[in-house]
Amino acid sequence: QVQLVESGGGLVQAGGSLRLSCAASGLTLSSYVMGWFRQAPGKEREFVAAIRWSGGSTAYADSVKGRFTISRDNAKNTVYLQMNSLKPEDTAVYYCAADRSRVVRRMFKLYEYWGQGTQVTVSS
Repeated sequence: QVQLVESGGGLVQAGGSLRLSCAASGLTLSSYVMGWFRQAPGKEREFVAAIRWSGGSTAYADSVKGRFTISRDNAKNTVYLQMNSLKPEDTAVYYCAADRSRVVRRMFKLYEYWGQGTQVTVSS
């Protein structure tokens, strides 16, 4: 049974930082790309960042490049999203997802497994 469990969301002031975690189980992670997506009220789910578990190649949305960093811990089967210099427009529910792919892809519909989401709220 595949499980992706996010944690680390919360309320932070603009300019602050948060680190999201996604603990994965039931997957052979070396065959997957792990992604972070977000969805704000009334908006479509959008790509934030992704990492290919094998090899570690990464991709970022332009809106977060230079502020967010995605990483993984092989021993803990966990992927992280370090978010710095947060802005009010980063406010959303953040989701962890898994895509059985050899390359990093940005379309949320391609990702097979999803976590339950964690709320990030950035106040101005």
